[in-house]
Amino acid sequence: MKCEAVTSVPAQAGTQSPGRRASNSGPRPSPGHTADVRCDWTREEIAALFDMPFMDLVYEAQTVHRANHPRNEVQLSTLLSIKTGGCPEDCGYCSQSVEADSGVKATKLMDVRAVLQAAAQAKDNGSGRFCMGAAWRNPKERDMPALKEMIRGVREMGMETCMTLGMLDEGQARQLAEAGLDYYNHNIDTAPENYANIISTRTFEDRIETLENVRNAGINVCCGGIVGLGETREDRIGFIHALGSMPHPESVPINALVPVKGTVLGDMLADTPLAKIDEIEFVRTVAVARIVMPQSMVRLSAGRESMSESCQALCFMAGANSIFTGDKLLTAPNAGDDKDAAMLAKLGIRAMQAAPHGHLEEAAE
Repeated sequence: MKCEAVTSVPAQAGTQSPGRRASNSGPRPSPGHTADVRCDWTREEIAALFDMPFMDLVYEAQTVHRANHPRNEVQLSTLLSIKTGGCPEDCGYCSQSVEADSGVKATKLMDVRAVLQAAAQAKDNGSGRFCMGAAWRNPKERDMPALKEMIRGVREMGMETCMTLGMLDEGQARQLAEAGLDYYNHNIDTAPENYANIISTRTFEDRIETLENVRNAGINVCCGGIVGLGETREDRIGFIHALGSMPHPESVPINALVPVKGTVLGDMLADTPLAKIDEIEFVRTVAVARIVMPQSMVRLSAGRESMSESCQALCFMAGANSIFTGDKLLTAPNAGDDKDAAMLAKLGIRAMQAAPHGHLEEAAE
């Protein structure tokens, strides 16, 4: 998202939290002063946000959220693994890596009809966004026709489309854009300085190059990462700083690590206090992401099945406005549709309606 002057409600003292007008689908904020949606946050400023008293931080994040997004609405998304296992990358958290002894079996790319059936079921269950993930280093040219057919089929159902397929070159990004892909997910995972501790088969710069190819093709960027990797607070500061220093991703998924036996990190963190991130620290990370990237969708992704309802409610208060529903996220367990529906009803949160399709150029108009 562009860094430019927009209308915002006044920020609380001690923070700089820009915003824009709220969507027509929700209550509008009161007119306030003009501020910048910033891409020049310093690490010191982000560290200061993390250090705020918890209640002040969450209050500020909710103020920013209401200036930019409809209140009490959450987008329901579904994530399907369309090609599982056998990935040549050595991501230390991933059960689908060939380096992991996790028991995940490699499969071929799913049939287009099976993918569209899953999308139709997701829509019937209330999802407005359908995400398709393949465990590849990068897609092969032979797979592009089927991928494009999946995109077109899901769009015809009136759902937002997202894919995560590994690295993309410029030509592949253009092909997906021409098929109508709304979002492409490619996470940076962690802070640049911590990245080499998590993966060695591709660099942080490789990820940035794919993000640039996606954005240049006119596809919205979905980019976030994982907390609970055994990282420090300083690493979480660097993670948010890296996201906030690029053109803000339109979608920012924040995952809590699901430690899987047989993966490098799952085995390393097993039976240690680091095996599960402190819930208050997780909420702090969500809140800081909301303040730094006020216009982005902040998505609660993997790890929710082990979070209490109270923690998730605090995340919504801190500005999270999307969750993945269903029993599984790729290969990781997830809270089911019925459990999510009951929680959202208890909190008085509505499911967000699917947004009109649009690429970056259309959204900027």
